[in-house]
Amino acid sequence: MQYTEIMVRYGELSTKGKNRRSFIDRLGTNTRNALSGFKKLEVKAQRDRLHIRLNGEDYHQVADRVGKIFGIQSFSPVIKVTRDVEEVKKTAISIFNEIAQDGMTFKINTRRSDHNFEYDTNQMNDLLGGTILSNFPGVKVQMKHPDIVLRVEIRMNGIFLSYEMLPGAGGLPVGTAGKGLLMLSGGIDSPVAGYLALKRGVDLEMVHFYSPPYTSEQALNKAKELTAKLAPYVGKIKFIQVPFTEIQETVKRDIPASYLMTIQRRFMLRLCEKIAEKRHALAIFNGESLGQVASQTMESMAAINDVTSMPVLRPVVSMDKNDIIKLAEKIDTFELSIKPYEDCCTVFAPTAPKTKPRIDRSRQYEEKLDIDGLIERSLSGIKITEISSDDHYLNAQEETFAELL
Repeated sequence: MQYTEIMVRYGELSTKGKNRRSFIDRLGTNTRNALSGFKKLEVKAQRDRLHIRLNGEDYHQVADRVGKIFGIQSFSPVIKVTRDVEEVKKTAISIFNEIAQDGMTFKINTRRSDHNFEYDTNQMNDLLGGTILSNFPGVKVQMKHPDIVLRVEIRMNGIFLSYEMLPGAGGLPVGTAGKGLLMLSGGIDSPVAGYLALKRGVDLEMVHFYSPPYTSEQALNKAKELTAKLAPYVGKIKFIQVPFTEIQETVKRDIPASYLMTIQRRFMLRLCEKIAEKRHALAIFNGESLGQVASQTMESMAAINDVTSMPVLRPVVSMDKNDIIKLAEKIDTFELSIKPYEDCCTVFAPTAPKTKPRIDRSRQYEEKLDIDGLIERSLSGIKITEISSDDHYLNAQEETFAELL
């Protein structure tokens, strides 16, 4: 079937009152960014609906992207015809030729924004219902819970027919809840935390700590590839790579082994706070899940959070590992996350980390370190990349190599 547009219905935006227009505008921008690879598309964000005119683009490819954009409750493929009733009848018959089955029930649901059109909604419902019944004797009209609802919208610029209603990603348009930074490792949890933050409208930028030569280029590319997996939900995401080698070497040399992880994480939070201030972010997000590893006990979180007054938000903090894995599989990050490219957290992990580190002891150990100098030198080596859903960083050869490790 040759669809002419996709009609998008808003979700929670209907509750936003006076802010509704700004939410719709943001969704329109995000949709254009997410669909930027389709050059012929036109996106029109109107008060009641968002319309994506295909102009010959492949519907299935576009719909796959649309289904991942946060802020969309549902969407429908639509066929546009001229404002001619005979043309509408022909199109309705064509649709039912593809979907009609004996015993199937249906109803017609007409909406009319042009009240000067020659037929009102009830007349159009009767006219098209009669046309379907006379051409398809095996189907029946049913007003409540029919198998098929043929929706007809009469507008000034044409008449639009649809019969499918596909679920969208829900949530809020990314960017409507402010900007945050996500501490993105190469593991399973942080991409899931990023997905959940994006779904609540947070405009995320990814912060990834890397420690060459201890971590490989493949590990860095894996983090970028994970970012590309999340990009379809918004269009493009900034990826901030932060050199961490000197800090980790210094901590390993000068800090007792049991506090290595605690002090490293305190440095990561300090760096994130500095980056957030420069990039006007309001909070730091991470993938910590309570009790999952030694650095994720309540005592560890308190000792690590001690270095910042900025909110540190943990979207997966109360989730079981199996639930996190299920969500990682749903968003297609799981298989990538388990590829054995070690990140800086695993390379420098102590054999017996402190599960209940003390804040005063952490501060005491750090007194011998040049904290400001280490932070300043790390910040001076930052690189920022803009990543879209069409970007790829791990080639097939690298993935084959990873599977052999």
